[in-house]
Amino acid sequence: MTIHFPAWPLTDEQRQIVQLCRDFAAKEIRPRAREVDEADVVTPVDLFAKAAEVGITNFMLPEEYGGGGFTDVFTQCLVQEELCWGDPGIGNLLCSNGFYADPILVLGTGEQKRRWLTPLTGPDAPMTALATTEPNAGSDAASMITTARRVEGGYELTGQKAWISNAGAARYYVVFAKTDRSKRSAGVTAFLLERDAPGLRFGEPMRKMGQRAIVCREVFFDNVFVPAEHRLGDEGRGFHGLMGAFDISRVVLGAAAVGAARAAYEFALDYARHRQQFGVPIIEHQAVAFRLSDMATRIESARLLVHHAARQIDAGQRVTGLAAMAKLTASETAMFVTWAAVQTLGGWGYSREFPVEQWMRDVKLEEIEEGTSDIMRLVISRHL
Repeated sequence: MTIHFPAWPLTDEQRQIVQLCRDFAAKEIRPRAREVDEADVVTPVDLFAKAAEVGITNFMLPEEYGGGGFTDVFTQCLVQEELCWGDPGIGNLLCSNGFYADPILVLGTGEQKRRWLTPLTGPDAPMTALATTEPNAGSDAASMITTARRVEGGYELTGQKAWISNAGAARYYVVFAKTDRSKRSAGVTAFLLERDAPGLRFGEPMRKMGQRAIVCREVFFDNVFVPAEHRLGDEGRGFHGLMGAFDISRVVLGAAAVGAARAAYEFALDYARHRQQFGVPIIEHQAVAFRLSDMATRIESARLLVHHAARQIDAGQRVTGLAAMAKLTASETAMFVTWAAVQTLGGWGYSREFPVEQWMRDVKLEEIEEGTSDIMRLVISRHL
């Protein structure tokens, strides 16, 4: 059983971009995955540049700003799945400009969108970053303490962020800070920054279990001046933009998890058909056959939930609970499926001879980023 097709019919344009990404994943991403993983803290900028040349890094941006025009979340999920089938870390890296763009599209003025999104198009597209997480404020984003103090002509940012993907390599940043620390979510405001802003510093690369294609660093703000026109939305509206972006990013990350799970399932299925034990292919052993059945069933279920949530967003619905369900289900499916792939390959699955051990390390992040599985369950409980 090969898992490839969504439940809903695709337009010709959607089929074309899915095929483009499928080919790119097979020819460019998969052959580099082990090298990038073992390099550990080196961003594969050459792969990012190749993806930019064919329009993958900006496919999700509106056409009016030079993007590919696939602004619907459903298509973004199709693309994310294919790229993360190639490699979860590289796939998420190539689509990272979409995570940066979402709050700008939610909160930004027309001029801000032109100024901060148009440069992301073309073959020389830069990397970007979204700076939310702090050492003591992860899933509870409203508890952040980085401060934006009003000064003449704008604001001064003071504080620290942690685990920021692409930090240092990114040219543009969306930063969330408190303009009123006496409040929780109502005190959060969003700002736009460039890498060379005076007082903006970056820590050393953080050592990670997986998804090493995305280098994370701490970010330090030492009285960083931000012009008033670079405030994104009104004061106190940043959390609204962040939560709207989270609904989208959680669903898209669910698609990333589905892609990685599909890769592990397909690899394990092929192995089980060809590996013999006790004189027969191991797929004929009931325990292995049942495990593969569970893998396939969970992947299809997760994909359907991810696509349902995406299409609800595209229909204009607020789907915070459903988005959490999609991310929770897909990420835990990916963790199960990669574990099951390692189990199916036995000792070879535990070695670096085959990629399933890397995929198992990679997908663990999907149960953590953009809200842990525990937080997703809490979000769901509040929307029952």
